[in-house]
Amino acid sequence: MAGERFTAKRALVTGAGSGIGEAVARALHAEGAEVLLADVRAEPVEAIAAELGERATPVTLDVRDEQAVRRATADLDVLANVAGIGSTTTAPETALDTWEDVFAVNARGTFLCCKHAIPAMVARGGGSIVNMGSVAGLVGLRNRAAYCASKGAVVALTRALAIDHVADGVRVNAVCPGTVDSPWVRRLVEDVGESLDALRARQPMGRLGTPDEIAAAVLYLASDDAAFVTGTAFVIDGGLTAA
Repeated sequence: MAGERFTAKRALVTGAGSGIGEAVARALHAEGAEVLLADVRAEPVEAIAAELGERATPVTLDVRDEQAVRRATADLDVLANVAGIGSTTTAPETALDTWEDVFAVNARGTFLCCKHAIPAMVARGGGSIVNMGSVAGLVGLRNRAAYCASKGAVVALTRALAIDHVADGVRVNAVCPGTVDSPWVRRLVEDVGESLDALRARQPMGRLGTPDEIAAAVLYLASDDAAFVTGTAFVIDGGLTAA
């Protein structure tokens, strides 16, 4: 994946401490970007940034904190909003605190990062934002009421931002992964007592996606290769939503 598509570009990746966020940060760095690796946990992004070396900076960031987000999003060319949390309950089983926590990270966090990144991008002559949606934002999934609703909000916000800021030179797109073999999904499987084999069996391709496959899509949408693409929700799910 190494190349130069993002040379001299400054990128912020939230949720960069593991899984898809880490893969996106590594891929952007490999393509020449100066990367800010942001996560609510300091230790993993510090370790990854130390490994990557030059052009990699760790940032401890809670995307729910508007002032912290304002500082982190200054002077960006690329923003990848990957930070997110899940839930594994139906609506009647979902505590209000859980609902609000899921929305605070997934929807509010994405909104705040976009809100403060866009003016900075406009001042720099334009930019690209890629939000992490999910197939859960496009179709209903069992026992995922809050998560589905929050990712639906991310997809809708993406489309609204794309139209509002197309004349400003800021493109806004979303990637909607299906089931990806990541630490986040493995924790989710443990929470609901499912198995990875059962998840694989549900996929038309017979396997789960990989963080690197999602990262490749994020880089495409963020790059000049996708100069005519804005407002899309790019589904990468191995055929799950087509079946």
